Amino acid sequence: MRTRRASHGFWETTGAAKTFTHPLDHGLLDAYLPRDVPVLDYGCGYGRLTAEMVAAGYADVRGVDVSKALVERAGREHPGLRITRCPGPPLPFADGSFGAALLFAVLTCVPGDGAQRDIAAELGRLVRPGGVLYVSDMPLQGDARNVARYEEFASRYGTYGVFETPDGGVFRHHGPGHLHELVRAHGFAVEAERTDTVTTLDGHTAERLQLIARRE
Repeated sequence: MRTRRASHGFWETTGAAKTFTHPLDHGLLDAYLPRDVPVLDYGCGYGRLTAEMVAAGYADVRGVDVSKALVERAGREHPGLRITRCPGPPLPFADGSFGAALLFAVLTCVPGDGAQRDIAAELGRLVRPGGVLYVSDMPLQGDARNVARYEEFASRYGTYGVFETPDGGVFRHHGPGHLHELVRAHGFAVEAERTDTVTTLDGHTAERLQLIARRE
């Protein structure tokens, strides 16, 4: 419970003022996400990618986030977007409501295995058979700075890869195979995988992992 409270508090205060940097890969969008299906941006924050999807020609995009502060920011910065605050699963949508979903830099903000499984299960419910889940998140990094903080906080959180930041955030980088196993366990088959380097919230660079997974 301490981890969940700390994470949620951060996104109502310090985290809600940050500029998010995790980018869409438009090549993957064009290849796997049709523009004529309803899309859910799960953990949309202040609507940065929701707005980008609309600008790219996706006509039916909805965003949800747990943070009241971020949803209010979305209303100021992106008026007109359909963004809703949802404290957590289950979301107020019927089974199979979406043809695609984004899960972008969300699991890194959810340190606990149980909460991650809840999110994956909910997306398995909401994405219709044949639909696509586009996941982009952070694997374990090999540089000295990250390894040091994994080791510092491993005993506190019971999971290697969970760490705290000086401004009060709690984040998680994921071990080999974790993201694959998570989506497969909830009805998705991975069709494509891509890695590249992105800028993080604190201005460093890190490797990210992108997965395209189709609902079976």
